[in-house]
Amino acid sequence: MTQTTHAEVLRAPLRLQDIALRVSAVLILAGVTTWLVASLATSPVQFFSAAVAGLSIGALYALIALGYTLVYGIIELINFAHGDLFMLGTLFSAFLLTTVLGQTGASATAWVLFLVTLLAAMAFCATLNVGIEFLAYRRLRRAPRLAPLITAVGMSFILQFFGLKWNGSTQRQWPSVLPAEEFNIGGVVISYRFIIIFAVTVPLLLLMSWVVTRTRQGRAMRATAQDQDAARLMGIDVNRTISFTFALGGAMAGAAGVMYQQIIGSTRFDLGFQLGLVAFTAAVLGGIGNLTGAVIGGILIGLIQGLNDGAAYGLGQRWSQSVVFGILILLMVFRPDGLLGRSSGDRG
Repeated sequence: MTQTTHAEVLRAPLRLQDIALRVSAVLILAGVTTWLVASLATSPVQFFSAAVAGLSIGALYALIALGYTLVYGIIELINFAHGDLFMLGTLFSAFLLTTVLGQTGASATAWVLFLVTLLAAMAFCATLNVGIEFLAYRRLRRAPRLAPLITAVGMSFILQFFGLKWNGSTQRQWPSVLPAEEFNIGGVVISYRFIIIFAVTVPLLLLMSWVVTRTRQGRAMRATAQDQDAARLMGIDVNRTISFTFALGGAMAGAAGVMYQQIIGSTRFDLGFQLGLVAFTAAVLGGIGNLTGAVIGGILIGLIQGLNDGAAYGLGQRWSQSVVFGILILLMVFRPDGLLGRSSGDRG
């Protein structure tokens, strides 16, 4: 009897804590819903225009976030150099399309060469990412987790150094070959570039999903993610599988780099730090290691950022980063595994 009473006393604070968390979550959701409804009611055109802008940047976040979530899903490494790989993709695409191929405006030839540049940037970033895995990460797979994490941070600074030498210390402007025209739907202005972003991004995301879920190499990736030693016993080349994973993530970063450079029209050597952190936030929001979660997280972060910047009751661009990372902190409090993540324990 005494033991039962003591156990009940110990459980009571846990129940109160759960209730407090749920009440807090409901209040936060109610506040966000009120903000969205008020912004929509005040100016629907402004609301949907901001949402369109948010979807555009969210699609790029999704492409970058896939690199984080792919690598983490396989070897449980947060590859902090991935954002700087994206930065080098912007520099490579700008240099190739404008300097080497000489394209400075929209034309049929420029659009064909844009597709060539897209494929070349994906191959460049994929190759670079595979080289990084081979030189920096491969020997540290069985090391304490702090070692590869520090190595990833160091690799990030190395890539930034190359970006600084390539781009210079100041922001550079580049011409775009994508059409600048817009069309109007119910007062909401939509750029043709918005359509192009999704025309490029959606097929890439679908192709990525097909590779991972339907192909032999994708099955090898999933087996390696579950148990590397068992995968080796089944005849899977683990080194090649992990290199292939880094190649896929690098290709997505390269594609995002091309689209960002063409849409925004500028490059910076430190671009990867900021956008990389936001994309990493998107991967965590969706559930790190989950491909669908990375896409959903990227789109949600983009939408939230767009509405915060452009909706009637948004806080403005200077608060964008605070809002994004505030969301990450709240998510870690209420759902540490992300929206679609599942707790898998410690495999180390």
